[in-house]
Amino acid sequence: MLEQQRAATQRTLKISQRRLGANLRVLYKQGDVSTLAVVLGAQSLDEAVSELDALNSVADESQKVVQTTSTAQLRLAQLRASLLERRASLDAAERAALQTANALTSARAERLSFISHLRGTERLKAAQIHALQTAAVRVERKSNEIQATGAVSDAPPEPAMPTALAPTGGRTLTVTSTGYSLPGRTSTGIPVGWGVIAVDPTVIPLGARVTVPGYGEAVAADTGNAVRGATIDLWFPSLAQARAWGRRTVTITLH
Repeated sequence: MLEQQRAATQRTLKISQRRLGANLRVLYKQGDVSTLAVVLGAQSLDEAVSELDALNSVADESQKVVQTTSTAQLRLAQLRASLLERRASLDAAERAALQTANALTSARAERLSFISHLRGTERLKAAQIHALQTAAVRVERKSNEIQATGAVSDAPPEPAMPTALAPTGGRTLTVTSTGYSLPGRTSTGIPVGWGVIAVDPTVIPLGARVTVPGYGEAVAADTGNAVRGATIDLWFPSLAQARAWGRRTVTITLH
């Protein structure tokens, strides 16, 4: 729309300039156009009056042409300023659209990275759950064996596994261990039993297999409010065995 108005104004200006030029040529051909020269050069009073009228008419027409030309030039300047403003606005909109596109691209990349992280976490949790379930079955089987043999004494129990079969290697960690004997289920949902220990998950991950000297193989399957840092709680089938263990510092092995 602005381009059409600009083109129309330019055409009007050109037409006005041509008309002004034509009038100036007429005046130039007439020579001296002063009122006195016209009167003295006239053959009669009527001719002089006619010449004066003609000159006045030409002057009025020239004035109109000048006014039309000035108006057209002013309109053209306004249209140019409007076009410059519109172009600046379009440039700003284009920059904003580019910034939005970049932001959306960045957000999409972050979302894909987050989804990939979640999938990795899900796989890790699935592996931990499987390890806990396997450990729960092993712990329950061991607990049933102990209950079936009725081997309850006030002395600390023997290691759950023969020394020759105990797993070797892994990371060692010196912790403070405490014996306890409470019925129920652990925080992970499996029943308590021989080989179940409570840990601080920030130090020992849940589901980790642990070898405790003097106790045997165990699995980190429980937590507790008092279990913080490098401490563990060992489950015993009787309070006497738990008291016999008491509190002692041991160096455990994480597998």
